[in-house]
Amino acid sequence: MSVPSASPVDLAHLSRYTGGSRELNSDVLQLFLNQSTELMLQLQAVVEAADTRTWRHITHSLKGAARGIGAFGLADVAAEAEPLDPAAQHGQALKVLLTLRNRAETVQDFIRAYLDE
Repeated sequence: MSVPSASPVDLAHLSRYTGGSRELNSDVLQLFLNQSTELMLQLQAVVEAADTRTWRHITHSLKGAARGIGAFGLADVAAEAEPLDPAAQHGQALKVLLTLRNRAETVQDFIRAYLDE
């Protein structure tokens, strides 16, 4: 697993897409916060159901969304998780889910603090 950088979200990366607008940054980060919260909730059920297709779809979506906002540590873990088969690799899927959850919580906490500024 990759090691997280000092900041869980690269705001300079995000600002390349938002023109540096704090309001637009906030809107994009709020959307990511909502989406990532929902995706992480879905992943637990997907692992328990051993639903490989949905696992790969959700981890792929999370990877892309995280890269889009500059949450590269989370995106890297999602990329590592994406090819797993929770039916055949249940224990490994549970382990990576824990790492994903920890990374997602770190990113979400960062976003909440940013939005509260």
